[in-house]
Amino acid sequence: MRIIPPALQTHLDSGTTTLATCWRLTRSDGTVFGFTDHDRALVFDGTTFAAMTGGTLSALESSAGLSVDNADIEGAFNAVALTAADLDAGRYDGAMLEVWRVNWQDTDQRVLLKTGTLGEVRRGGQSYTAELRGLGARLDEETGRVYQHGCDAVLGDARCGVDIDAPAYRGSATVSAVPGHDHGRGEIAVTGLNAFADGWFTHGLVTFTSGQNEGLRVPVRRHVAGTTHRLILWQLPRRPVAEGDTLTVTAGCDRRFATCRTKFSNGLNFRGMPHIPGNDFVTRYPVSGEPNTGGKRS
Repeated sequence: MRIIPPALQTHLDSGTTTLATCWRLTRSDGTVFGFTDHDRALVFDGTTFAAMTGGTLSALESSAGLSVDNADIEGAFNAVALTAADLDAGRYDGAMLEVWRVNWQDTDQRVLLKTGTLGEVRRGGQSYTAELRGLGARLDEETGRVYQHGCDAVLGDARCGVDIDAPAYRGSATVSAVPGHDHGRGEIAVTGLNAFADGWFTHGLVTFTSGQNEGLRVPVRRHVAGTTHRLILWQLPRRPVAEGDTLTVTAGCDRRFATCRTKFSNGLNFRGMPHIPGNDFVTRYPVSGEPNTGGKRS
């Protein structure tokens, strides 16, 4: 049950209201933005809610059960706050969002309507539509470990333990050509990776350190060594990649035990179950007159 502060309730009961909607967005890196649909900036709780720069919010719906309550925010990109480049770089993935109803004449009169996270973000020219997912959405997420052959840790996290900042697992490169832009392939040619073997960065991660995509991270589909090394990305960034752009790339892992043991010397931290019996084991049965080896009848 939502409790409305007495002063705000009195204002609502007056019949003539001066209300505005404010929303505060907190990214995973701690950066906070405030927006309001009022025609001037509002300030409370140490946050300035910029006027007319955020967008519009669809109707909010709440249910008493465990179903997921969603809403949409629509707006235009702003050069100072919400930018297309930041969305492309994933800086708003999982950002926390608070929606407030505020008396703009007295911002102490306010009530928190909804708290959630940003979900799917859709772009259209110079505008965006972002999905606001209620806290109940987390109940739909699978948690816990999966019984599987492959490792379920993320390379370099606390469970994995590999130091991906070590020189053996990280390289710096410069873009020398971008054939992907001409032929529709997610491919860039780079220099600076001659110390690394073919395939070393397959399943790795590229992070652009200059150019229009600075800060953007893109997974590597395949790494091909040669006179110049080619990085085939899962997709090219929306903004053009130019010759001379710099980047760092981290080694990739295919989550197999053999790779963990030989490439990263990290077999003791392998987080999969490589000895799970497979389908061949399940379909085996004893054969009369033969040693009990579990083999199939020919």
